[in-house]
Amino acid sequence: MEFDLPKTAAVFVALIALGVVGTMPMMGAGTVLMMVLPSMVIFGLLVLAIGVKHGEYRATTR
Repeated sequence: MEFDLPKTAAVFVALIALGVVGTMPMMGAGTVLMMVLPSMVIFGLLVLAIGVKHGEYRATTR
């Protein structure tokens, strides 16, 4: 399965939404939306960028 921008964005949004919905019962909605959601998005973008760069490296060296 090849990931292009729309598929990657859809999976990214789905994972973030799943994490936010999963933490709603444990914490208040304000806490989740102001603290958990932004940190999940920032961490997800960081990991996505590292993963893309690693994939580019593997594709060019092997």
